[in-house]
Amino acid sequence: MTETITAAASVPITPRPERGWHRWLRALAPLTAQLRAAPLTLTLIAALWTIGGVTRSIGQGPSQQLLEQVGVGLSSLDAGRWWTPVSSLLWCSGIGSYVATTLLLLVIGTAAEQRLGTRLSAVVLLAGQVLGTLLGTGVVRLGIAADLGWTQEIQDQISIGPAVGGFALAAVLSFRLTVLWRRRLRLLVVLVPLVMMLYIGHLQSVQRMAGVLVGLAVGALLQRRRPARPHPVSHTETRVLVALCLVATALGPLVASLYHDANGPFNTLGDLYFSHVPSADEIALACDDSVQSCARVHSVVRFFDSPGRLMAALVPVLLLVLAEGLRRGLRIAWWITAVTELLWIGVLCWLLVLNYHDFATSGGVSYLYELIGESLLLPVLMLVLLLVSRRRFDQRLRRRDTRRLAAVIGGTLLLACGAYVGIGWLVRDQYEPATTLARLFAGLPSELLPPAYSDLLPGYPIAVGGTAQALEIYCGVVFWAVTLVALLLAFRRPVVHVDAEAAARARTLLTRYGGSTLSFISTWDGNHYWFDEAGEAAVPYRVIATVALTTGDPFGEPAARQRAVGGFARYCDERGWTPCFYSVTPATRSAADALGWRSLQVAEDTVVPLPDLAFTGKKWQDIRTSLNKAAKQGITAEWWSYPDAPIAIKDQIRSISEEWVSDKGLPEMGFTLGGLAELDDPAVRVLVAVDAERTVHGLTSWMPVYENGEPVGWTLDFMRRRADGFRGVMEFLIASAALGFKEEGARFLSLSGAPLARSDRGEPPTALQRMLDWMGKVLEPVYGFRSLLAFKAKFQPEYRPMYMVYPDPAALPSITRAIGKAYLPHLTPAQGVRLMRKLSS
Repeated sequence: MTETITAAASVPITPRPERGWHRWLRALAPLTAQLRAAPLTLTLIAALWTIGGVTRSIGQGPSQQLLEQVGVGLSSLDAGRWWTPVSSLLWCSGIGSYVATTLLLLVIGTAAEQRLGTRLSAVVLLAGQVLGTLLGTGVVRLGIAADLGWTQEIQDQISIGPAVGGFALAAVLSFRLTVLWRRRLRLLVVLVPLVMMLYIGHLQSVQRMAGVLVGLAVGALLQRRRPARPHPVSHTETRVLVALCLVATALGPLVASLYHDANGPFNTLGDLYFSHVPSADEIALACDDSVQSCARVHSVVRFFDSPGRLMAALVPVLLLVLAEGLRRGLRIAWWITAVTELLWIGVLCWLLVLNYHDFATSGGVSYLYELIGESLLLPVLMLVLLLVSRRRFDQRLRRRDTRRLAAVIGGTLLLACGAYVGIGWLVRDQYEPATTLARLFAGLPSELLPPAYSDLLPGYPIAVGGTAQALEIYCGVVFWAVTLVALLLAFRRPVVHVDAEAAARARTLLTRYGGSTLSFISTWDGNHYWFDEAGEAAVPYRVIATVALTTGDPFGEPAARQRAVGGFARYCDERGWTPCFYSVTPATRSAADALGWRSLQVAEDTVVPLPDLAFTGKKWQDIRTSLNKAAKQGITAEWWSYPDAPIAIKDQIRSISEEWVSDKGLPEMGFTLGGLAELDDPAVRVLVAVDAERTVHGLTSWMPVYENGEPVGWTLDFMRRRADGFRGVMEFLIASAALGFKEEGARFLSLSGAPLARSDRGEPPTALQRMLDWMGKVLEPVYGFRSLLAFKAKFQPEYRPMYMVYPDPAALPSITRAIGKAYLPHLTPAQGVRLMRKLSS
């Protein structure tokens, strides 16, 4: 009776997908719960606003007299005010700073109190504030002694605010997070203050950067062990990190533009990122120079008094849009970003060449070299980062979407240029002086670039009439508005297969006629498709070197499947390829035997029949134990479609997967083994184990096996468990899935094939089979194929061999290389060396 109750209670539930604002409320729920357990954070926020209100400091910050008493800087420390590193924690510099600091404390403070404890968080916050302000102030003093210009300009500044301690706390917190968020938080906690220091250059920016360094040192000490080697980064996470770096290069100059007195070392040419209205002194200087210069500067002022002022932020907005494309791994976004960085480097070099004499005269040769280094460092580093990570950006848009994007951008460019030149020629008398067709063509670049670039393009005509001014203002704005929106919409569309139309046709055949337990793998990206003449059978394949490697059996109309082996062989022969059917069933092996091909067992499929499944008897003891433990710990199984899953669930899935990749030290395998990208399919069902606090302990994904248009079975693919989660979570998830599928009427579930592992059927192995058995034994410490097969034995499956069939034994070396490349397409030389070390140890 107890066994029946446990089994029934373990049938997975299917929560309703949350839509709209409900998803965001659920995502904010953990933060609300953390706030209730964060007394330090709430107390500090309340103290900030209360003290700020009492001293009338919220609007514009404390008065100068109060600031000198509570703020920290060179002057206050020299005056003997030793308490200022602590007292500076209780005030902010204005309403914007109060709001930003409050948000920082809400996010970082609550998480830190949960993972570090309130007492340790308080110590770290206070120590980070004191040590960070002292270290940062000391760095400025050294810069003054070394005659660094920007440090001399901030020597009289006094800083306040708890952000220094907050960044130190965030750095320490990163040591207690999962690999995914540890990497992201460290990148952000270093990039944000670093960019602010380089572009804004205020005393507090230097102190915040010092606070981060203090926090990283304290976090390493608290670990009480040697720093671990750098963890490998997955494809998906690399894209996110590169996108974050691009966002930092875009927002740094943009944020600096909001400060009237920003004087960071990298802000010398900041106007090229974000254009500014010419000041009164600049207008007077231009008008003193010449009549043409005066007309040009007044034209720029007029430009800022119109909707054209949106062009001022063109460069950072373009980089932000491109960052979204990089986050999604799009190759087109990578190319546009790389070209943009190259053009930016070219513009900077051109500007430096044009103004070489002025820069060298005003500051000397050393100043010129310093200016060149400051200007080119970030774009060059960003370009190098793009080149190093270029293989990670391999996702494609549909050809139709790419053509449409090119047509929209190209058509808008032609219309904008045509309007500027054509209509401008008709109203050529509205320019000063009256313009010519050649000057209008020469002025086209000035229409498409921000106002700050007008000095680099001195030949453009100055509009004085109404129609000419409208052309000057709106041609560039309309072009870039359409271009940026078109890029963003294109980047937000789903990426597609190498051959999207053939993939859709193949999926229709698979759904209609069905296939083997692995046939759904054919819908993954990276496959091409061969169809027979009648269009009744399909073979998914990928060509590596000269080997056409298939994925599972041919599928389609039953009679056509057998003919497909010979048809695909002829297709490959015409192109000089060697066909190889990989992980196929005995049916395909028989068709290949008729052609005189060789075969070799490469895996063992494990199939669990469902109609009579019952977890009774001694052989099911381990499964019942996992179900009972899960019930006692309040862990339940929930079905989700990954695209519709709540944000908190998806984020935990990504984190668990990233942790698994990092622990392996090797890239995720592909080909017949899916990853996060393969979860993002509405037909794939994801089963997650969650506890009462909505913590994900593990997950499995299940691919459908079709017959007559309906799923009749399900195949296990993606398996991940949290490192510190419920130990029997995999047994619990698979058992729960089996019960759920049985209740839905499915006939079987497949636990998928275990590569390089097989059960002994008493058949004498060939020499080649013995070599594969040896390879499976050697690779066991790294990938655990045999352990996986032993684990699946707990579910009392039926064992079904899976074969590799091939026409020519002489092609085995090239086939072996192709299979290795298919499974590990992104294996780096360093990872290859690490793999060999693990195998030899």
